[in-house]
Amino acid sequence: MGKRIIARRRGKGSMTYRAQRKVELKLPKTEGTAKVTDIQHISGCNSPVANLEFEDGTRCQIIAPIGTYTNKIIEVSEKAEIMAGNITPISKIPDGSSVYCIESVFKDGGKFCKSSGSFAIIKSHEKDYCFVEFPSKKMKKLSGNCRAIIGKPSGFARTTKPFLKAGNKWRFMKSRGHHFPTTSGSKMNPVDHPYGGKTHPGKSTSVARNAPPGQKVGSIAPRRTGKKKK
Repeated sequence: MGKRIIARRRGKGSMTYRAQRKVELKLPKTEGTAKVTDIQHISGCNSPVANLEFEDGTRCQIIAPIGTYTNKIIEVSEKAEIMAGNITPISKIPDGSSVYCIESVFKDGGKFCKSSGSFAIIKSHEKDYCFVEFPSKKMKKLSGNCRAIIGKPSGFARTTKPFLKAGNKWRFMKSRGHHFPTTSGSKMNPVDHPYGGKTHPGKSTSVARNAPPGQKVGSIAPRRTGKKKK
């Protein structure tokens, strides 16, 4: 009897394939001035996180912008100064400014451009709306009341740093619940995968939609097979 393929073992769930929990950082609903008390790294978040404390004692966490330091003052209001780290409606931000953690609906906490190094550009204003250009070059029309953080999020060079060692890549993938390194089924033994082994002829990669688990590998219910004619 063959073994279960990796996809089945991963789907069963265990500590081996457990990913770190995501941390959802939202814009504060409190308005006023806050002080950056600490900058820390949280597992499950790509960017450094800044801990804020308002004058009334309210505390929150935001994605730290480039140039943030402890004891820096952050303004959260409609009249906030146009400076990196301040939070204000996009209708108050001039054209050409870089923003991130942009709200889709007023006070939803921020939905767009929240990963490290991801930012959008304010392109133009029109009555109660603003046009924002995202990293994908897509333009989106948002309400001018939607808030955003001015500047760019820190950690922009995270993806350019090489892993150098396979062990570093393995730990990176493991923290996200991914299997690494990956081995093709044709390189496995017959006990591990339907395509494994060299002592039997090749088989079709097409498999039925209702095939049982373990057999359901390859092209699942394909409309067509082979290369397209040019």
